[in-house]
Parts: sequence; structure tokens; C-alpha cells
Amino acid sequence: MAFERPQTASYGMDLKHIRNFSIIAHIDHGKSTLADRMLEVTHTIEKRKMKEQVLDNMELERERGITIKMQPVRMQFTKAGAQYMLNLIDTPGHIDFSYEVSRALKAVEGSILLVDATQGVQAQTLTVLEMARTQGLTIIPAVSKVDSPLARVEETKLEIATLLHVDPDTVLEVSGKTGQGVEVLLDAVVDRIPPPATEFTGDNFRGLVFDFKYSNHQGVIVYVRVFDGEVKRHDNLSFSVAGEKFLALDVGTFIPEETAMAKISAGEIGYIVTGIKKPGIASVGDTIVREKTPLPALPGYMKPRPVVWASIYPESQDDFPELKLALGKLQLSDSAFSYEEETSGALGRGFRAGFLGMLHLEIITERLRREFNLELVVTMPSITYKVTYRNGKEEMIYSPHLFPNDGEVVEVIEPWATIKIIVPQNYLSGLMPLLFSHEAEIGDTENFSGGRTALTVKMPLREMMRNFFDELKSVSSGYASISYELGEMRSADVTRLDVLVADEPVHAFTRVISRRRAFEEAETTVEKLHEILPRQQFETKIQGFASGRILASRTVKAYRKDVMMHGSKVVGGGDVSRKKKLLEKQKRGKERMKERGRGKVNIPHEVFLKMMRGGKE
Repeated sequence: MAFERPQTASYGMDLKHIRNFSIIAHIDHGKSTLADRMLEVTHTIEKRKMKEQVLDNMELERERGITIKMQPVRMQFTKAGAQYMLNLIDTPGHIDFSYEVSRALKAVEGSILLVDATQGVQAQTLTVLEMARTQGLTIIPAVSKVDSPLARVEETKLEIATLLHVDPDTVLEVSGKTGQGVEVLLDAVVDRIPPPATEFTGDNFRGLVFDFKYSNHQGVIVYVRVFDGEVKRHDNLSFSVAGEKFLALDVGTFIPEETAMAKISAGEIGYIVTGIKKPGIASVGDTIVREKTPLPALPGYMKPRPVVWASIYPESQDDFPELKLALGKLQLSDSAFSYEEETSGALGRGFRAGFLGMLHLEIITERLRREFNLELVVTMPSITYKVTYRNGKEEMIYSPHLFPNDGEVVEVIEPWATIKIIVPQNYLSGLMPLLFSHEAEIGDTENFSGGRTALTVKMPLREMMRNFFDELKSVSSGYASISYELGEMRSADVTRLDVLVADEPVHAFTRVISRRRAFEEAETTVEKLHEILPRQQFETKIQGFASGRILASRTVKAYRKDVMMHGSKVVGGGDVSRKKKLLEKQKRGKERMKERGRGKVNIPHEVFLKMMRGGKE
């Protein structure tokens, strides 16, 4: 039986003086900049050490100006003579990283909902707000970028107040650029967000794993929100779900770098160095407990469901072991993607990987290249189809090149998505044809503030991946915002499009497409490849093949040596048959080269990349 003791945390701080919160917002609404100002106001980082996006540790994050990985940090804040511990988790804003946001929200009691005063409430704002409400978090609404000459502060405050059913005066005004209103916002965090609660007291410990990373020297380092008790260095602990026992090599918190502490206690957010170097032990959502007196496991997280699939192959098969090791290490810092080994006749051994979206796919492949110096071939992204064959057999198809021929199939089922689009009303006329061309079904529409309309549409996930996001930005001049979630499975009228290069199918270019767009897709794909494929020593035919027919064809002309230059002299006058003889000899040589197997087409890595990105570049 547990005994009672005072509920305290490190530094002898009462639970009532701890606040755990996150910042949630649409992408590019100023989360990271606001976090920078909070670190300055609380003197967590000295001014001389400050830099933009200080919590974004990855080179890619700083380069693109977006947050990819959530990042916790502890701040000390004084209000009315009392000192408070503020644990902030900065979250990503892009829809592909919603799973990161959901994990962060389970580790806190409240959230700052940040809305850009120049843009107003966006589609992703509604999505993250719904996630926070589902978790029962306290919401502090705030308008950012109030210093901008384009800011519509009062209008945006009214918009947020209507959305949350609160008084517009409770919506705070802040500027991450100038620091205006940041101290008032931190006061509101202390006043409005409740302190953490603990269920068990006594010599217990229970912490929820909301993230983890891998260190070559220290093994897996888990990020935990402590719900009960406390943990110290050299405590004997275990994972509730995995059942693995380990010794805590170190414990600490983020200020904002990992900083060792004597202990971390109930209500705090920190890390535990496990020393475990085996893959597959640590998992997001597991509960860490004391080995001898384990408490019941906490409710974890739903496993992320991959939306986009692509195959990743090393450019050189000698790099396959390195790629396998790299994917294992990356999964320790990003548990939202999955992978399994596969083999292709054309590309050799590689991996079939699942991602949460196109940006997620791009980020992972870019990290593999930068962090592990790997040269990769990435196939065209695809989705999952459920196929029923004529013999009654059902199968899930993850790779386009494994999609069966038309004559073998009775029915194909594909996933659909429910999409929320918020767009200015004057762009609706251009949006409707776009939705029609992507097979969308338009549902509810409602007027939004600022002369905008919110549309709910349903669309095949396959069509969302067909450049829909870029086309939406184009027809709305960048003013439309979008969020989506997976919906039901529906029957699909699709076929497989193969691209043949020199009569050989290239699996990396194979796609599953709408049957009604087969000619158009074949023409577009073949034309694009024709423009970017380097010339070879022989004529190279590029063909688009679908529904049992060649639908499009182009020929890349061969490099030709000027055989009229015979030795150091130009073959000039005389009988024309002399010139024809040299040209025929060259032609026969190229044909022999193909027959001997030396006519294999070399497709450079850049060609695969350009085809995947959908641009000619």
C-alpha cells in the first residue's frame, strides 16, 4: 500500500507551480519565433547566444523555416514574487506532422492557439484545435504578428472568439518579432492553465514516452512526461508494453539543451538515458515504470497510419547494409514512418516505406542523403489498394509495379480523404474546375470571416497526391489553406501505367492512375521523361503502356560521332556511297552494342528525383 508524501518536483517546487503547455498553429503562423521570445523573456538563453528558430535543431528545419520535430524546453518564470516552472513543447505546423502534435498534446495540460493576424484562422488551425479539445486541454487564444502593417487584429480576434465561443477581450495580442505581449502571454499561461495532477504518491514512478532519439554512445534516450512519483539516476526501470528492463544511466531536462538533473518528478517533462541499443524496444506511447513496483500503464497513442508509400533503393547495391542501418536509426528519431525490405529485378534490394504525406517522404529521403551520405533512388509515391481477383482472392497492394493487369481483377478498393479548404470567395470560380478534375465530391460550404468560404470535400487519396496541393496554391494565389483526414474505402476505376525505356519497364516510374486519364497521364509522363533523360549511345524509345496498349511514345536520339571525320581529314568529295558506307558501319556497331547487352540505358539519380517531384526543373 502506497504511503502519502508531499507532491514536490525538482528544486523543491510544488506541483501547483508547474505549467506544461504547447504552442499549436497553422504552418508559418509564428510558433518558433514566439518560442524564441519566450526563451529571451525568461532568460533561459542569454541574448548573445540567441539565434532564430533556436529550438529547431535540424539543418533542414532552419533551411526551410519550418518545424519538423517537436522540441521540449523548460523555462523559469517569476510572477507576483513566485517562481514557476514552464515546460513548453514547440510543435510542427504542417499537416504531414499532425502525429507529432498529437503526441505533444498528451504530455501537457494546455495549449496556446496561435493565429496569424495577417491570415486569420486557417484549415490546419481547425484541425489542431480539435485535437487539443479532444484531449481536454485548456486553450489560450492569441493573435500573432500584430506588428505587421497588414495585420487585421480586431477582425482576427473576433474570428477566434467566435470559433472558441469566448469574449474577444480574452484573445491576447503578441508579436514574436518585437516581443510585444509575450510577458502577458506567459502570465496567462500561469493563470489559465491548470497545474499537473498526480494519481499515485509514495515510492512510485510512471512516465509516458512521447518521443525518443538514439545516441551511438548512450543508446535510446526517451523523452517522458512524468505523471507519478520521481526517477533518479541508477534507478531500475522497465517498459510496460515492451517488458524490457534497464538501468537509468542518466536523467535530466531540456534548458534547452539536455541538462542532467538529480531527479525528475511528477508534473515534469524530461529525458531518461536507457543505454538500450537494440532496435524495436522503445516505442512512442509506452509507459516507463519502476521495475519492482510497477504501476498500471498509461493510455498510449494510436499507431500512425501511413498515407503515402514509396520504395527506396541505394544507387549502389554495396550501400544496402548502410541504408538498412540508416533507416533503423532514423526510425528512432521519427517513429511515424515504417519500412520493410523488398527486392526489384531492375533496382535490386531496397525498402518499401510508408509516410504520413509527401513532405514527410521528402524530409526522410533528404535526411538519409545528408545525415548518412547515401545516394538513393526513390520510386514514384503511391497509396494502398485492396484488390479482389477473379478467383475470389483479396490482396493489399502497396507497390504500383505489383498492381495486377486489368484482366485479372474483379474490383479495386481505394482510400478517400475528407478535406477542409478555406479560400477567399473570389477564388471559388477557379477552384471548382480543379476539384472536378480531381474527382472531388463537394459537401458542406459555410461563410467564414474575412470574405472567405470553408468547403468540405471528399476526394480519392490518389488524386490528392496528383499535384493537388500545388494546383490549389496556384488557383488561389497561395491564399487557400487545407487540412485533411482519411475517410472510407471506395470502389476505384484505375489501371497500371508502366513506362518502358528501351523496351524495358522501369518500376520506379510505374503508377496506378485513373482509367479515364490514362492517355493524358501516359502522354505527360513520357513527354517529361523524354525532356530530362540524357541521350545514350543508341536511339532510346520511351513508351507509356496501360490497359494492354502503348498509349504514348517518344524517341531520344542517339549521340552520334561525326564519322565524316575520317582520321584527321574530312571525307569530302567523291562518290556519295563512301559516306553511306561509313554511316552504315556506325549503325551496325550500335546495333551490335545493344545485342551484346552493352545497350543498357543509364538513368541518372537526378532523373528519378525530377520525375518524383513532378517538375521539369
